[in-house]
Amino acid sequence: MTDFLKELTNFLAADVRTAVPLLLAATGLIFSERSGIVNIGAEGMMLIGALAGVAGSYFLGHAWMGVLVAALVGVLLGLLFGFLVVTARASQIVIGAAFNLLGLGLTTSLARVIFGVNTSPPPIDAFKPVAVPGLSRIPVLGEVIFHQTQLTYLALVLVPVTYFILFKTTLGLKVRAVGEYPRAADTVGINVYRIRYGASMVCGMFCGLAGAYLSLSLLNFFTENMTAGKGFIALATVIFGKWNPFGVLGAALVFGAGEALQYRLQAAGANVPYQLLLMIPYLLTIAALAGFVGRAVPPASSGRPYVKE
Repeated sequence: MTDFLKELTNFLAADVRTAVPLLLAATGLIFSERSGIVNIGAEGMMLIGALAGVAGSYFLGHAWMGVLVAALVGVLLGLLFGFLVVTARASQIVIGAAFNLLGLGLTTSLARVIFGVNTSPPPIDAFKPVAVPGLSRIPVLGEVIFHQTQLTYLALVLVPVTYFILFKTTLGLKVRAVGEYPRAADTVGINVYRIRYGASMVCGMFCGLAGAYLSLSLLNFFTENMTAGKGFIALATVIFGKWNPFGVLGAALVFGAGEALQYRLQAAGANVPYQLLLMIPYLLTIAALAGFVGRAVPPASSGRPYVKE
């Protein structure tokens, strides 16, 4: 393998790794936005999921138990979010912003209470890359896709599963109908509130999984504010991917490439202030949305509370 091909393979593998948390969170956001709920609190949910995953792995002794705890905590957060925006009909934007503030403050305090303030975090069970027999030997592609952690494989499998649920099942039709014309859906017997509650809980679960990926598959521990804006980039990923799971997968890889490039340039010792390198993923997000957001049409009732007559 030539040096160029090796560098390309390493870059693409890093792209996949950095894209997975965006993909997981954005997949959950597809459900909520397709049902008419805009959840800008994904950042806070991911952060809480990251801490819950580490705590679950630390106390229960297994990385998958940490993932389960993160997913359950995410479901509860989604349930709370659903209550506030569906039943209480509070502003979805305000509640989302509150969730982000809650996530940052709560995780910072709890992490210090649980693990203390130290420079040597206790060891926890975390995910390691697992090579898929046979497939991992394919040149370039094998190293990029088939030599990742189990959570990466799970995220990739969930893309076609989500597409099938949303576009090939009655349940998916109900979710999309509620997001487009909730009153018409209510008229034909679809429980708008129940669908939106369910979509919000699924969104919370996926955000919890995204947070667990960050803490158990990338960094192997929790650090304060470790999401660093990824929840907001996930929102942009949904728009850029036009609320379609496969489109979101492509968008996540584009935004993940920006973050992977940032890391590669820092590691190479590029003669550029690191603050400028940190801006790359966000500049790429702005550029992508500026070029494509006008062509993306959200669900007709996105962000609008429904009041049953």
